Amino acid sequence: MISARDWSWTWAGRSTPAVAHLDLEIATGERVLLLGGSGVGKSTVLAGLTGVLGGSDEGTETGNLLVGGSHPTRMRGRVGLVMQDPDSQVVLARVGDDIAFGAENMGMDPARIWPRVHECLKAVGLDVEVDRPTSRLSGGQKQRMAIAAALVMQDAGGPQVLCLDEPTANLDPAGIAEVRDAIVSMLSTRPDTTLIVVEHQVEVWADLMDRVIVLGPDGVIADGPVTDVLTQMRDELLEAGVWVPGVEPPAKHRMHPAPGEPVLWAEHLETGYQAGAPVSHDLDIAIPRAVSTVITGPNAVGKSTLALTLAGLLKPLAGSVIVADGLRPDGNYREWLPRRMRRGFTAANPHTWASRDLLTRIGTVFQHPGHQFVERRVRDELAVGLVALGWRRAQIDTRVGELLETLHLSALAEANPFTLSGGEQRRLSVGTVLATSPSVIFLDEPTFGQDRNTWADLVALISEILDEGRTIVSVTHDAAFCEVLGDNTLCLEPR
Repeated sequence: MISARDWSWTWAGRSTPAVAHLDLEIATGERVLLLGGSGVGKSTVLAGLTGVLGGSDEGTETGNLLVGGSHPTRMRGRVGLVMQDPDSQVVLARVGDDIAFGAENMGMDPARIWPRVHECLKAVGLDVEVDRPTSRLSGGQKQRMAIAAALVMQDAGGPQVLCLDEPTANLDPAGIAEVRDAIVSMLSTRPDTTLIVVEHQVEVWADLMDRVIVLGPDGVIADGPVTDVLTQMRDELLEAGVWVPGVEPPAKHRMHPAPGEPVLWAEHLETGYQAGAPVSHDLDIAIPRAVSTVITGPNAVGKSTLALTLAGLLKPLAGSVIVADGLRPDGNYREWLPRRMRRGFTAANPHTWASRDLLTRIGTVFQHPGHQFVERRVRDELAVGLVALGWRRAQIDTRVGELLETLHLSALAEANPFTLSGGEQRRLSVGTVLATSPSVIFLDEPTFGQDRNTWADLVALISEILDEGRTIVSVTHDAAFCEVLGDNTLCLEPR
């Protein structure tokens, strides 16, 4: 069904291949777990199989990659892909329309499409109306919507191959179980469908898979039955960054300090994007200074919305966010601001601050890294905030060099941020905020897409920031992260 012979792909403008010397065979109906460290090209392989890598203007392909004996570009519609970033797969404005879109394009009988849309919504545990705007879904809900769309297409005569790229990355435990069950149900009715899953949470999929293929920088480093590979090559996999089930996370446990005085707090806070449609309401929250606070809770409960509101980027629908005296900017130098902003400025309210005030006080890493990239090179992306603050070029170069080294991005300094892997993009997005050394940092799913090694590096980096006396607030479903960095926990519950 799938064959690769010395296949490589190099993105335009990059000297190092994203995938190098790939050799493998996958038979019809096989279930394969594709593992490997962050940045070895797992997502690129899936994009190659789907035929969406683009032409010569986007990159260079060498060797052979075939699906059913043909180049993947001739098999579009037969290989389905649920991508790492669900936002990149949203096409239409309403949930039902988006799920039906692929089946409609494949000519499925309209009388069958909408009943199947409702069945697949239920199968993936996405309890929303079909006319819900896709813009109002959380990241985890969008992942479920993308999987539901792929399941609907199964009934339209394809795809023959289903590729899932970290399908449970932003889901809560209940959501992970629902998505896995939906895939199991699909396979039970379509046993000839070939399934390829890229996932760092190995234990979720291990017992469902026939085989594990592990990628390294120069091709396949392990290939065989799941149990054999995970036990016989345990040490090699750990060194490569694979999360081997049953092995403790590689991080030192911190002594959790007792929360002290708050650096910012909220009173009777109501959050949301639209008046009359609050996501959460009447919240009284305090964020203690110089400790790590984790915000947890089920998908769609409003964790990201709360973080954006506390960080001064989303205006409260009601109530207030107040920052402590030591974090407030001085309002005496605002002659350069528009008169409207000068009139509305309140030192205690971060929603009235200029962006320059936020840069060195409250930094935010968004849930989807690509939403905050504005430059064409990794190096320049890390320098954006420093340039805005008026740093000298020599200072900027020194600071950027330090961050590239710390985040393991030195070899990618000249690369386009949008050609990085999901894990590399996440580290870059963290670096863009760290560059200006804000006193308070909000991180939305900071460990998304990280292998075992880069996860440990990120946790160590956050611990160092806390030791400097700064404050970290993280939205996360990562239980290991909460255990190590859960000095203070805010658990949101459904309304």
